[in-house]
Amino acid sequence: MRCACVGGRMNDMDILFLLIPISLIIMGIAVWVFLWAIRSGQFEDLEGPAHRILMDDDDPRIPRRPKLKGDSE
Repeated sequence: MRCACVGGRMNDMDILFLLIPISLIIMGIAVWVFLWAIRSGQFEDLEGPAHRILMDDDDPRIPRRPKLKGDSE
């Protein structure tokens, strides 16, 4: 295998010239997404949904049969 490296051989450490910039780009994107999430309010109310599931709803989800005059309950 021939390449444009010194002496015609590829050094094992040459891959770092590719991997380090790619990892820095991915890390920069992750930091940008995290900062966007903070600024857009994604972390504002972390406990609200957990408490909301415990609260009782006043209106029932299953519709009840209307009571008629002849019903005896």
